Amino acid sequence: MSRFFTAGDSSSESSSSDEESLYGDEEVEEKSEDESEEESEEEEEQDETSSSDEGDKTGVNKFLRNQESSEESEDEDKVTIVKSAKDKRLEELEGVVKLIDNAKKINDWSSISTEFDKLNRQVTKVAAQEKLPKIYVKTIAELEDFMNDTIAMQKVSTKKLNATNARGLNAMKQKIKRNNRDHATEIEKYRADKDEYMMSEEDEEVQPVEKTKKPKAVYTDGIDAGDDEGFATVGRGGKTLQYTPESILKHLRSIIESRGKKNTDRAEQIRIMEKLLEVAITPYQTIRVLLTLISTRFDLTTSTSTNYMTQEQWKMAEHEYSNLLGMLEENRNMVVVENAEEWEDDEKPPQPAADELLKITGSIVSIAERLDDELTRSLQHIDPHTAEYIERLSDEQALYSNILRGLLYVEDLQKIEKLETPQDGANRLVMRRLEHIYFKPSQVVTILEETAWKAIPSQLDSKITPRSGSKDVATLVQVLSTYLFVHSADIIRARAYLCQVYYFALHDQYYRARDMLLMSHLQETIGNFNINTQILFNRTLVQVGLCAFRANLVYESQNTLQEICGSGRQKELLAQGVMIQRYSQVTPEQEKLERQRQLPFHMHINLELLECVYLTCSMLLEVPLLAQTGSSPDVKKRVISKTYRRLLEFHERQIFTGPPENIRDHVMQASRALAAGEWKKAADLINSIKIWDLMADSDKIKKMLSEQIQEEGLRTYLFTYAPFYDTLAVDTLASMFDLTERKVAAIVSKMIAHEELAAALDQVNSAIIFRKGVELSRLQSLALTLSDKASGLIEANERTLEQRTQGTANAFERQGAQGGRGGRGGRGGRGGQRTDRGGSRTRGGQQFGGGALGGAIKV
Repeated sequence: MSRFFTAGDSSSESSSSDEESLYGDEEVEEKSEDESEEESEEEEEQDETSSSDEGDKTGVNKFLRNQESSEESEDEDKVTIVKSAKDKRLEELEGVVKLIDNAKKINDWSSISTEFDKLNRQVTKVAAQEKLPKIYVKTIAELEDFMNDTIAMQKVSTKKLNATNARGLNAMKQKIKRNNRDHATEIEKYRADKDEYMMSEEDEEVQPVEKTKKPKAVYTDGIDAGDDEGFATVGRGGKTLQYTPESILKHLRSIIESRGKKNTDRAEQIRIMEKLLEVAITPYQTIRVLLTLISTRFDLTTSTSTNYMTQEQWKMAEHEYSNLLGMLEENRNMVVVENAEEWEDDEKPPQPAADELLKITGSIVSIAERLDDELTRSLQHIDPHTAEYIERLSDEQALYSNILRGLLYVEDLQKIEKLETPQDGANRLVMRRLEHIYFKPSQVVTILEETAWKAIPSQLDSKITPRSGSKDVATLVQVLSTYLFVHSADIIRARAYLCQVYYFALHDQYYRARDMLLMSHLQETIGNFNINTQILFNRTLVQVGLCAFRANLVYESQNTLQEICGSGRQKELLAQGVMIQRYSQVTPEQEKLERQRQLPFHMHINLELLECVYLTCSMLLEVPLLAQTGSSPDVKKRVISKTYRRLLEFHERQIFTGPPENIRDHVMQASRALAAGEWKKAADLINSIKIWDLMADSDKIKKMLSEQIQEEGLRTYLFTYAPFYDTLAVDTLASMFDLTERKVAAIVSKMIAHEELAAALDQVNSAIIFRKGVELSRLQSLALTLSDKASGLIEANERTLEQRTQGTANAFERQGAQGGRGGRGGRGGRGGQRTDRGGSRTRGGQQFGGGALGGAIKV
């Protein structure tokens, strides 16, 4: 009884204390004096209520007085913890986070979605009065990573989520994307250094007085290292940070030693080095600071959630690289080489002799390559249809100027025999320079070169590509490619060769590009190169095919594009997109590498134009071939383009064909019109494709296509209707297909010479005389096909018979007897009775002759 009554009392007290804590936000903020007064008043009230309760007790309750007093004394000994509203809200927040973690363990996305909504509602209340809780930032960052991992696993795994979890995952995808956008800054801070980010919260809770960790300015006599005169910066340990020319090497040493370590604030290091750059007074100090500063900016990329440098950081690194080259050009006694020895003495800088060179450890080539890679990576991630992409692409001019300037510096180093500079550095920079110009029109390259040379001091010139010879772009590309072909080996040589072929094909020099590509024999060994070189080979092959099409070489164009376009994987082979198939066994790591190899949008080849050229060439070759198979069954096995045949069969199976909507519809309907002899309709359909306007000289291309359709329409007509003519006038064909008689005679003579047409050309009467008995009619060709299939079936049956009987003779000649099967005579006795009556059948009924197999053997 006592426990029951005391439990009731304690519950009422706890409920009242809960109400007081819920509505006591203002009371928590009051001073300690008000709290002590309220506590004294509460104690007096409790004493009064306890005395009144003791007086009212009667009966059995009198005997429970000692038990109650003992329990009350125990309660008085316990420490009562009064929690503020802030602590309670944080506890509720932690509870929801724990539920989300439990749901993540069992991959329950439905529960995660529900708890995530609850978490956001609670954070809204907390954030209204104070800053964002760091446990919330940690939760949403980890939740985003977990969601990305789950999506990646679902692409690979055969076991899919159920419908409820799939809906929850899709809902969370939208929620996290929308929610984390508002807290991107805090998430980046957390991902940069998780331990330091969470420890900072604990420091703030333990030491609420030290709210910020920024160094404080302390007045010191005789020190002018701070922002204001007489102030210095004090670090975390209370030590004064003095940025003086004498301390530059010490600061650089500490920064270099901390590279790669955890809990390293790279942004703070960059700020320190910017201050060191301001106080540097000697060229040696400036060069050392610039080399370390640029490397640290590149390291800043690895700690962020994005995989590329921001435009601001990239421009600052590019500007510092330009200053570095300028400083090295002014101080010829200092050189930056990779094989230099590290200077160990931080107290004093090195003092070389008058005729000696001061070697500084670093790599001019690697910095230029890293700047190029970071620009390419940023262009891969930016939406190409926005103004941001155009703005980012404009930085390519400054990068190209720095690559050219770095190449000039490396050339100067090669002139110094003492240094023994390796050839690899110059090769890498020449290759980078070539990769920036090989895919661009000559007008764009001319502007790029002129602007780059203007930004370089006039006293500098190149031995490889002199300043005066940079105006002729074709010569420039050839010189760069030849230099790499002579001085490099393996991959760089192959890439330089492919770049030169690509440039020639882009500028309509088909025969030159084709001969170079065939003489290189790269098509035989390209499988041994890396994937990036294989992508470049595919791009070059496609460009050669497009060049052949512009040169009115339909067969060569179709033959060149067949390997790329016939596979149906143009995007993947040209590195212009990732095609994720449903049942592909691609791991997330492989998919990530595939995305890193993608080309920026401005380097893409138009895939719609490529498909249009391929299908048009296939139509001009396949339609006459299909017409020729009607009279010559032997040609039927020949297929030029399986992709085109498949599309044509699908189009012919359609019951209703509407007006053409895309490129395939235009080409398929033009194919049907061309097969029916309606060459004008076919030409109109092909010329109405709008994609031709993207090509240079589109009117010339359309005129060329119309002429090709006229010629192939004539060939198709002769193949189709030759068996029905004895003679045919040339002028009739000329009027039907709007060609000159001389052109018609030339086409017919070519067909006769290639034995495609069994006819003779009467030049006196200007007529075509067809030879009968040679051309087969449609019925004759079908009869021959049937006889071929029948003979093939007989041969197959004979082979089957030999396998079944294993060479045994008379395998099916069974002698009928009583008790055995007698064919239609039924079973033994009945068969024999019928034979006795009729006298026309053998004993045992009709003998089994082996069916079709037996008949085939007897024949």
